[in-house]
Amino acid sequence: MEFKREIQSRLEEWRRSSRRKPLVLRGARQVGKTTVVNQFGRTFDNYIYLNLEDAEAAALFDLNVPLADLIPFFFAHCKKKKVEGTTLIFIDEIQNSAKAVARLRYFYEQLPEIFVIAAGSLLENLVDVKTSFPVGRVQYMALRPCSFREFLVAVGEGQLLPALADKVMSQAFHERLMLLFNQYVVTGGMPEVVQAFAETRDFASLGDVYETLLQGYRDDSEKYARGGKVSEVVRFILNEGWSKAGQIITLGNFGSSAYNSREVGEAFRLLEKAMLLELVYPTTSVDVPAIGETRRQPKLVWLDTGLVNYAAQVQAEVLRSRDIMDAWRGMIAEQVVGQELLTQNDKVSQKRNFWSRGKGESSAEVDFIWVCNSKIYPIEVKAGHNAHLRSLHSFMERSSNDVAVRVWSQPYSEDEVVTASGKAFKLINLPFIWSAVWSLLLLANRMFRSTKCCQISLIALWCG
Repeated sequence: MEFKREIQSRLEEWRRSSRRKPLVLRGARQVGKTTVVNQFGRTFDNYIYLNLEDAEAAALFDLNVPLADLIPFFFAHCKKKKVEGTTLIFIDEIQNSAKAVARLRYFYEQLPEIFVIAAGSLLENLVDVKTSFPVGRVQYMALRPCSFREFLVAVGEGQLLPALADKVMSQAFHERLMLLFNQYVVTGGMPEVVQAFAETRDFASLGDVYETLLQGYRDDSEKYARGGKVSEVVRFILNEGWSKAGQIITLGNFGSSAYNSREVGEAFRLLEKAMLLELVYPTTSVDVPAIGETRRQPKLVWLDTGLVNYAAQVQAEVLRSRDIMDAWRGMIAEQVVGQELLTQNDKVSQKRNFWSRGKGESSAEVDFIWVCNSKIYPIEVKAGHNAHLRSLHSFMERSSNDVAVRVWSQPYSEDEVVTASGKAFKLINLPFIWSAVWSLLLLANRMFRSTKCCQISLIALWCG
């Protein structure tokens, strides 16, 4: 399987950058960090892989010698002979050595000619124990489950990628693409699952892979919480919380448990650090900045729709649905759109929000918002007539923006809509296959009135 070529492209950009720093790859366990770097490492003359779960590899960073003198030890550990040319050192599971983390800054300062990538699933926990983290001396890149675009390539349908950037072409292939998208919704984007499905095309055979992944996350719960009540709550969330995907939740007594909001909140924060989920908070803003209101109830979005379907035991329902808007009360549709929105870029800090009216006002919520070109664009995941999009209308009546987005199962279209108060706006109807669209080669001239080439989404392009 051609593995995650989008992240490979971004790694190549990092390699060519004149301002390159040691790169820290962030992502949940089993999203393919090691495989991605091993594949990337083949393009270097020297590739050194150090897994710090190996006691000998970790001990090398404890040696009291200059960094340059450590390099021969790395080659000796890997039983490799250094040759002329480029060198990439990959430090995997770096969270197991605080000294290795601290040494990253010296690669940047003393050995800039060596390419260094580090990865670890629980790096933020090192900050909690006051490790000397090399702030300003490293850069970060997030690695997430495979996007729909990557799924298409993996299952041998990569020739359809241009249809995701062309309105006319996407309409011609709409039914075929939606069938593939529904397969993606069921399987999800965990690399091992995608590879198994690409080889077998058998949904039933994926159960063992999902079970292994989920059990691995449960086994890791002690690493997240290190015992005590919070560890207990983490295990509860990892067992019961998948059925709440795409829903607004209450922290206190979450999942009909007896746990209070403080205990549940702390457990969720630990799982967010491990990048297994995100608590998506509402904003009442209709103009930038969009500030999440963390005192209000959040929406729960997990890292992967396939894991959600399996763990919540709704795979059969999703498979039977002709339209994913009909599956699981539409919650799986919100989950997958939220998941795809994160694939717009590789920023670790990227957060999602939804919109809600302020406290004391009548209820109205828009599923997600997207900030682009200093504007907030509302995104509704909903079928039905335009007049029924009441929350979207409520947002647009307050906003200075005149473009909104609806994600649905139908082909791409544009509507001119007028609210009850008489405000006109353009409604962009995006099929699910465009919920986070192929964006690597689009020019941003239309939006920013410049000659620069910029990576933007088609949502942003049409909203411009």
